[in-house]
Amino acid sequence: MSVNDAMEAARYNPVASNVYHLFTRENPSRSQPLVVNNVELLTQSNFRGNRRTIILIHGWMNSATSDFNTVLVPAFLAAEDVNVIVVDWSAGANALNYRTVIANTLSSGAAVASFIDWLNQAAGSTPVQYHIVGHGFGGHQAGIVGRNVQGDITYITGLDPALIGWVNNVNRFNPQDGRYTEVIHTNYGINGYLGDLAQVDFYPNGGISMPGCDSNACDHARSFFYFAESITTGGFTGRQCLNYYAAILNMCNLLPGRLQMGGLRPKIGQTGVYLLETNPAPPFSMG
Repeated sequence: MSVNDAMEAARYNPVASNVYHLFTRENPSRSQPLVVNNVELLTQSNFRGNRRTIILIHGWMNSATSDFNTVLVPAFLAAEDVNVIVVDWSAGANALNYRTVIANTLSSGAAVASFIDWLNQAAGSTPVQYHIVGHGFGGHQAGIVGRNVQGDITYITGLDPALIGWVNNVNRFNPQDGRYTEVIHTNYGINGYLGDLAQVDFYPNGGISMPGCDSNACDHARSFFYFAESITTGGFTGRQCLNYYAAILNMCNLLPGRLQMGGLRPKIGQTGVYLLETNPAPPFSMG
């Protein structure tokens, strides 16, 4: 980073700027604010420490109201009685300079981890109850949160984690960031990361050009549409590949392994790369 980049990143203080929006089945459309160290606000909210908690982290130039959240919040609440917390780190995500956004991704991830640690202490919940989901730059941030939380997050999902600035970055999504980690690649080499990043990596339609899409932005967004459908209806059976090269070349007919993409429950113990095909419009799953 240049001096100017560092100065720009220093202006973002995630502890003060990040906003945490709680959604539950009691308040599915209007969020309740959660503020670190504010126990009274937490007590007055619908957060329940005995539920699973979903943490959603948006990507570059996005916010709490972006499609990523408007698609996934209702999907999770329809599928299960959970706490859904939308992290709005738009104060750090809306920088035009990608080096600044990367620095902000790291500092925001550390701040979100501290927020989760406080939440667990105040509400009596544990990291085992958490599923962290991030898109784009938020995909890498999901991993950063997982490795900074006190304890092991059970389930971390990266939805087309970003490519630019992350190829040689040691802070990128890592297979060991949670007890089970999974990545869905839908626009590799452009908006999304090319190689495998998690314990299990899925490459729908080869990972770059999605049926029914006519832009890279559409391809990039398909990751969270596919994931939302996997939560509510299941489906999306992947065929095991030798490696990610085989997946992007659509050459995955030799190995017998099959695995469901996404879903509510972590597939702890599973590893590998998987290929699957989708329909061009909902329902996207072909089974």
